[in-house]
Amino acid sequence: MAKVTRDDVARLAGTSTAVVSYVINNGPRPVAPATRERVLAAIKELGYRPDRVAQAMASRRTDLIGMIVPDARQPFFAEMAHAVEQAAAERGKMVLVGNSDYRDEREVHYLRAFLGMRVSGLILVSQGMSERAAAEIEAWDARVVLLHERPEAIDDVAVVTDDVGGAQLATRHLLEHGHEYVACLGGVPNTPAVGDPVADHVEGWRRAMKESGRSIDGRLFEAPYNRYDAYQIALKILSGPDRPPAIFCSTDDQAFGVLRAARELRIDVPGELAVAGFDDVKEAALTDPPLTTISSDRPAMARAAVDLVLDDGLRVGGSRRERVKLFPSGLVIRRSCGCNA
Repeated sequence: MAKVTRDDVARLAGTSTAVVSYVINNGPRPVAPATRERVLAAIKELGYRPDRVAQAMASRRTDLIGMIVPDARQPFFAEMAHAVEQAAAERGKMVLVGNSDYRDEREVHYLRAFLGMRVSGLILVSQGMSERAAAEIEAWDARVVLLHERPEAIDDVAVVTDDVGGAQLATRHLLEHGHEYVACLGGVPNTPAVGDPVADHVEGWRRAMKESGRSIDGRLFEAPYNRYDAYQIALKILSGPDRPPAIFCSTDDQAFGVLRAARELRIDVPGELAVAGFDDVKEAALTDPPLTTISSDRPAMARAAVDLVLDDGLRVGGSRRERVKLFPSGLVIRRSCGCNA
């Protein structure tokens, strides 16, 4: 059977191929309602399917957005990817997701793969963009939006939350419960000191401790971002002679590991140990006790990222304020901190 073409649709509908294109692509020119109905009826009768590959070759863009995250197994990144997918669907786009596993070479691999597919743009959650990744983006002249990471250069386009301010909120709240000090689960040894959200969470904790006149010496612990490794770290911290009275965790997933370790060691939370996290993933409301944490508006951040990656007008010639979308952080109080216990 011969392949149905756009010319066939135009002949049956009694119009031009350009009008058929306007109907299929919803523009760029308007089509009269009666004409649109004839074109849609012809498409249905003939069983016409647009050749998306040919369209991409002609326009040099597909209906795809690439998204690279460090680890989609972690709830925060999974929820963010889902929010981006929903926002992209509202714009008629689909999302391809790749996991860098916090490795530069994997990030570069997905950058090359997605850009080679002629995606409309890239949304990148990076632990700290390497020189190789930056060179790859520059070589392809790609539209890239950094998400959940503060840009280091004025030319970067990014959607971020107030990570430092949020961590300060959580730490201050724990201190207001009268604890002698608050310990912190930070990042791993190779966490970038600048531009990484976890580094900003540690900085917020550090500021809150210092402004209260408390020492931070020996109270910052390195820990991977996931609950499983954080659980092992927490077992050592909580079973030691200098068990902290309160812990601020840089991610909710770390806090889940701390709560599990406390339960195993028969440490009452929040009676003997107060815990707070950062991210407010959905699971945070279901822990025992429910987790006090820092929230951000992920759906709004996702929509902003999709808008930035698709709309040239928001990216070209904009000021830093226009190019960097900063969303506030909010404290979500539940029982793990000692409130309503």
